[in-house]
Parts: sequence; structure tokens; C-alpha cells
Amino acid sequence: MKKTSKRILRITLMLTYIIIIGILLFLVSSIFSFLNTGADRSKMLHTEVKKIEQYLPKITWKNDGNEGREISKQKISAIKNDYIDAWYVKHIAYKTNTRVGIEDYFTESARKNIYNIIDYNKKNNITIESTTLEHNLDIEFFSEDGQLLVLKDNDAVEYKKVFKDNVLVLETTEVNTYRYVLLLEDGFWRIRHMVKESSEKYKNKLIKTPIKFTNIKGINYYPQETPWNMYGEEFNINIIKNDFRIIKKAGLNSIRIFVPYEDFGKANVNYKKIEKLKKVLDTALELDIKVVVTLFDFYGNYDVLDWTLNHRHAEKIVNTFKDHKAVLAWDVKNEPNLDFDSRGKVNVTAWLDFMISLIKSIDKNHPVTIGWSNVESATILKDKVDVISFHYYENIAEFEKEYLTLKEKIENKPIILQEFGVSSYGGMWRPFASSDEKQANYYKEIQKVLTKNEIPFMSWTLYDFDNVPKEVLGRLPWRTNPQKKFGFISNTGAKKLSFKYISSE
Repeated sequence: MKKTSKRILRITLMLTYIIIIGILLFLVSSIFSFLNTGADRSKMLHTEVKKIEQYLPKITWKNDGNEGREISKQKISAIKNDYIDAWYVKHIAYKTNTRVGIEDYFTESARKNIYNIIDYNKKNNITIESTTLEHNLDIEFFSEDGQLLVLKDNDAVEYKKVFKDNVLVLETTEVNTYRYVLLLEDGFWRIRHMVKESSEKYKNKLIKTPIKFTNIKGINYYPQETPWNMYGEEFNINIIKNDFRIIKKAGLNSIRIFVPYEDFGKANVNYKKIEKLKKVLDTALELDIKVVVTLFDFYGNYDVLDWTLNHRHAEKIVNTFKDHKAVLAWDVKNEPNLDFDSRGKVNVTAWLDFMISLIKSIDKNHPVTIGWSNVESATILKDKVDVISFHYYENIAEFEKEYLTLKEKIENKPIILQEFGVSSYGGMWRPFASSDEKQANYYKEIQKVLTKNEIPFMSWTLYDFDNVPKEVLGRLPWRTNPQKKFGFISNTGAKKLSFKYISSE
């Protein structure tokens, strides 16, 4: 018995000793690890700059050599990353009036001026929301010891909004040229000195791109089984091709499809999604169907610091399909005016304005439009777009009058009724509000107006749906149930009475 007790005591002491040694080793290794993480900028900087996800302005390098020693591609990449991160951190500082991160990207002498601006703005309740959209970089000098360089940034495009007491007092876009001195410290390039050499107002000269096809008789399209998730795991080009045949046989010649921003990978566009979109466009071309491609579906931020990510997203998609013969037009955004209250009209329209410029700079063959949710908003940015598009879900008796009034305000540009329709739902949440017969009569009457005034149209939509995602209209059944019944074909595959009037022919 005594021997057993001694063994238990001995084992207990040994286990205690091992545990204590383990704890000590863990503490020592943690301290050692902490002392060796000083160069990890993502941990030093509270904002954790993530270049791929947060800030991606367009960068162009002048490739003409430089004074001093030769620079490797790896060093050029490091210079670019630290330089652009410095811009991003400064944007954050002026927006929040905080100093976080400034010392990581600016030397002591350079950050004094930034701190003075922050302190002044904070004292006077001023905030600045800004971004840069384009940088044209040229390394003019790189020292022999590799510790100093002179960087020129030509014609940097900067957008900013200045708020005083939370009221917008200035909105401006400038084209500025800077010269910077950067020092290599602790393995990172920090801005030592900066001089603004020139500044002028940004002049956006848009080239008009007329639409090549105006006899539009179309429809907004989603597959019946995968609405609002057209490019997901259940993507089936054979189903889509069969739907396109139905559309073509019905006397229609065009469709409108949607590219969801987040689903396509945001700034880092998913190549698999691109391949699926290509299959859709190829199929449309095969059946001689024109396609209006609506970008940025399910996007609603518009924050200035989000702009560069949005631009890289649109740049990839537009550049990929700018020569595709099925594309009829680019629709920047679906019903952006619905975000005016929550995001601010100034924010939304500025975002749209710059997006139009970007798309037109890439694709000079296809027109650009915006899918406004109503007639009243359709004149916004009318001088920037090539085609005026609006949606109409109001009283059909007022449609012709409202269209003709809009037409008087729009000179020399085609107007498209890009969405219209009525639900056949007449269930518990809308008893007697509608029916298949009422829906058919609606289309019969509106087609008369469309034919009379030669109005290009795209109805909503081919199919009834079993499910409407909560992201579209929320969860309230009195909103989602009517949305399920806008189709010309029921969820059983039968053509509804309205199908007779799907086209004006």
C-alpha cells in the first residue's frame, strides 16, 4: 500500500514538473515570437491594410529606366505596395481624424503636416472622404545604396468630399502631379517628403456610343430553378439554351441578364464565373439574341474607399466581353435610385458617373445605360449615358403620358422601357388583387401603347418562381409572394394567359 502511494506521488510530481516546463517553454516562445514580429506591418497597423481587398487604384508605370542603380521587379512591387498603402492609410486618417497607421508609412518629418491637418479638422469638425482612382508612376532616381528613391506620380486622379459639421461643403475631382522622396526603413518604404507640382480640375470627355439596335423586344431573364443565382453550382447551359429558344420563338430578340458583384468575386473576379457568363453570351449569339448586361447586382455600398475595388471588378468583366457580338449594352446598375435614402444621392450619382467613365474608357463599341426604377429618376446623368432606361410598375393608365413627358426631356437618345409587368398573384396576402386573366389584360393593353409609340421594351420576367431569396425583398410574405408570380410561364411549366402578349407581334 505504501509502495503504491509512493508511485502515485512520484507520477504526480513528474506530471507537475512536465506541465510547468511546458508552460515555461510556451511563455518563452511567445515572448520570442512577439519580439520578432516587428516587421509584420499587417499586425503593426490597426487598420490591417489588405491591398487585394481594400484599395486597388489603377497603376501605370513609365518604363524608361531611371537614374541610379537598376531595380528588380520585386523591389518595384514593394515600392508600389508601400506607396499605395500610404495613400490608403492617409485616406482613412482624414476620414476618421485619427493617426492610426500614419507612422508606419510616413517618416517623422513627413507625418507632422498630416497630424496638423488631422488636428485642425478634428477641432473644426471637418472630415474628408477621398480616394485615388489612377496613378502614373515613374522612378526618377534610385540611390546606389538602395535606401532612397525619387518617385513621380503623374496625373493622379483624386476624388474627394469635404464635410463640415456633417454637411457636404465640397465635392471635387482633381488631376494632380506629385514628386515624392521615399526612404527604406525597417524593410518598408516610407514617404519622407512630398511636393504637389501641378493640379487641375478633372475633365471627363465622354465619347458618345450610339446603340446599334433599337428594335428591342426583350425580356429580363433568370432560369426558373435558380433565380438570382444564375451562375451557381446548379448552372446548366442546356436549360438556359432551351429557355433562349422559347424566348426567340415567342418573337423576342433580346434579354437582360444580371452579374452579381459579390458572387463574381468582387475585385478578384472568379474566372469560373466568367466562363459561365461567356457560355450564356455565346448561346445568345448562336440564337441571334442581343444581351443587355447589368453589372453590380446585389451591390449597395458606394463608399468612396470601395470605388477602386468596384473599378477592378467592372474592368475585368467589360474588358473580357467588350468584343462579344451578343452584347447590346452595359447597364451600370439596377435601380440605384432606391439607394438614395440609405446611401445618399450624391454618393450614388458620383459612383455612377465614374463607373460610366470607366466602362466607356474600356469599351468604345457598346453603349452604357442605367436601370432607373422609375420615370422621375430617368433624367439623372442623362448627358453621360448613351441610352435612357427606366422601369414602370405604376398605374398602366398613366404610362403613355409619363413616357411622352420623359421623351420631351430627352433629346436625341433612345429610351427603353427596361422593366415592366404585373404579378398574377391573388392569394392570401393580396386577395382579388390580381389573377392570370388580369395579368394577361395588362400586357394586352400595354403592348398597344408600346406598338403605337414604337417603344423598345424588356418585360419582367419569363418564369414564375418557387422561391425569392430574402436578399431581394426580405422575408415578408406579402412582398415575396407577389414577386413569385410575374412570369409568363408558371412554375409547372405551363404558358399562362399573358404569354399571348409577351411580344407586340
